Amino acid sequence: MKKFYWTIAMLTMVYMAYVPIAKGQLPFDEIMMPKGEICFAGMYEHSSWNQYWEGAYLRENANIGTFTRQMFMPMLAIGLTKKINLIASLPHISTEASGGTQVGQSGLQDLSISMKVDWLQHRVGSGRILFLTNTHFSTPVGNYLSDYMPFSIGTGAPEIGLRGIGGYKMDNGLVFRIAAAYLWRGQTEIERNYYYQDGSVYSSFMNVPSALNIHGAIGYWAFENRLRLEATYMSLNCLTGDDIRAYNRPQPTNKMEVSQIGVWTQYYIKADRGLGALAYFNQTISGRNMGKATTFGLGITYQFKVY
Repeated sequence: MKKFYWTIAMLTMVYMAYVPIAKGQLPFDEIMMPKGEICFAGMYEHSSWNQYWEGAYLRENANIGTFTRQMFMPMLAIGLTKKINLIASLPHISTEASGGTQVGQSGLQDLSISMKVDWLQHRVGSGRILFLTNTHFSTPVGNYLSDYMPFSIGTGAPEIGLRGIGGYKMDNGLVFRIAAAYLWRGQTEIERNYYYQDGSVYSSFMNVPSALNIHGAIGYWAFENRLRLEATYMSLNCLTGDDIRAYNRPQPTNKMEVSQIGVWTQYYIKADRGLGALAYFNQTISGRNMGKATTFGLGITYQFKVY
């Protein structure tokens, strides 16, 4: 049975790319903070799975039971100007399994800094057409093992992403949004000098595949913009990479694919600033070299004006 253990797929995706920041601000939404305002946020996220895809084949976690990943993340967002926001986050992640003999990892993952720019808001009919961009950079800060999958807390590689965000926000509170991103990823250093990737490779560095990320949502603002509700869809597809080989272990070179559907809600105690609370739920519906994860998250935000 030990050989089945090593076929468990990696669950970790860079940041879990959908973590909310500041007045519900996400890397892929249309929300901008006003000039001179700062928001502190704290998030807790819980993901678990007991099935995974070995390549395209879905199989059970017969050896380790249920795999669990937890994340605690402090975040900061700043409205530099009316059109430019800066966002920073640094998650602490822990992993474990209900069975088996191997222990999980715990520690700081990657520091992420991004800039969101509002380029266009144009009145059309009973709403506004929107276009924004989000550019981000992340780099590992924790001393974690990227080649210890699925227990690794990250890919161990730097990432640069460029995202375009388009939407239409209606006067009655409905919002329609689509976002697409290209995620370039670098190399990760591993604790061995040989591995197999479509042939023998004698190196202690692995190329982490770059990826495309798509996010779509239909949302609604109610109670004078104090309650936000959204139904979401997300996909992430690596552009290159290999499959987990049968009865072998996953590794950072694997071609990961995942599609999720979810719901999101946030409530602002005051309509403009101050305390807010949020919750979300995501369910993986398809994947490749990934765990079939169920995820929920909770968080609080506090926003205030400084200039």
